Amino acid sequence: MSVINVPQPEFMEDEEIAIFADAVGKFYQQHAPEKRVAKWREDGQVEREFWNEAGAAGLLGVSVPEEYGGHGGDFRHDMVVIDQQAKHGVDGFAASLHNTIILPYLVRHGTEEQKQKYLPKLVTGELVSAIAMTEPGVGSDLQSITTTALKDGNGYRINGSKTYISNGQTADFIVVVAKTDPNERAKGISLMLLETEGAEGFQRGKKLDKIGLDAADTSELFFDNVFVPAENVLGGVEGKGFYQLMGELAQERLVIAMGAATGIEKALEVTVDYVKNRKAFGQTIWDFQNTQFVLADLKARGTAARIFVNDCIAKLLKGELDVATAAMAKYWVTELQSEVVDKCLQLHGGAGYINEYPIAKMYRDTRISRIFGGSNEVMKMLIARSM
Repeated sequence: MSVINVPQPEFMEDEEIAIFADAVGKFYQQHAPEKRVAKWREDGQVEREFWNEAGAAGLLGVSVPEEYGGHGGDFRHDMVVIDQQAKHGVDGFAASLHNTIILPYLVRHGTEEQKQKYLPKLVTGELVSAIAMTEPGVGSDLQSITTTALKDGNGYRINGSKTYISNGQTADFIVVVAKTDPNERAKGISLMLLETEGAEGFQRGKKLDKIGLDAADTSELFFDNVFVPAENVLGGVEGKGFYQLMGELAQERLVIAMGAATGIEKALEVTVDYVKNRKAFGQTIWDFQNTQFVLADLKARGTAARIFVNDCIAKLLKGELDVATAAMAKYWVTELQSEVVDKCLQLHGGAGYINEYPIAKMYRDTRISRIFGGSNEVMKMLIARSM
């Protein structure tokens, strides 16, 4: 039983969901054993073939409508793919990015032609996706991006650079955030759909050396007069990009909060197991009252975090999750995750600083959760605006 023993929410009590979870779990067991995942960590990215395997097994585009080659599920099915991945320790596989962040842009905002053209390939894994927002000089202030997509005949020429792009080395379908009107801020932004194969002027920069998330490919991207046809503006209309981005950020931030809640549970589980077996001064570490008090406090707050996240998921499924609530979840649960992991590492003593122990890897991997998807300082600003 999990240390955070919160009952499964009602919205997950569906036999079909349980069957799907079992199938996804078996896929990860068979196709992502520890030896293969360790190779991904060594290489700094997941091999391309795994995406094809995941597509063939039905793990990609699970909530994409069937008429576009998808599996016709909903966010619960996306949750299963993400949750089973975490439970089986499948590092680096950016299913949450692909399924819950990028594909929804096409499903909700794409033209009929764009949906028909791209979604089936994204579902099978023939195309792997990325979204290029952040620039070397621009982070959370997306309205200040300098990458441009200016009209040229029957299309646009993209010029600029992006950095910290997840899936940057692997992706062959990239949603590029660019200014189609450099004189405007929000109203000048459009989302450009780029297939990288044969795209003259597109170049992948170096794969970035990160503190953690060793198997996750994060890269620089460069665009030098890269041509995209006019029909590759997401939604077919210029100037809608910023509003399309804002419309999907609540779900993205909830996904980050979900990952943080799961991370809290995993950290507590490995730590309870460690302190009940490690001995010092003639007794186990667990026998010290300080250990029990620290873990009791973390369990109490971890339980509250899980209940809060489940409530946010329920709201999302009803179409009722607002920006401020998603920001609160992302901010508070990721802050708590960092605290939990840090205190759990402390209870491991010197072993916690050794990479062969899971808690050390969690410590390195956890730090980014307070930054990506909008830094937690930005989350506080969003929360304050709702007061």
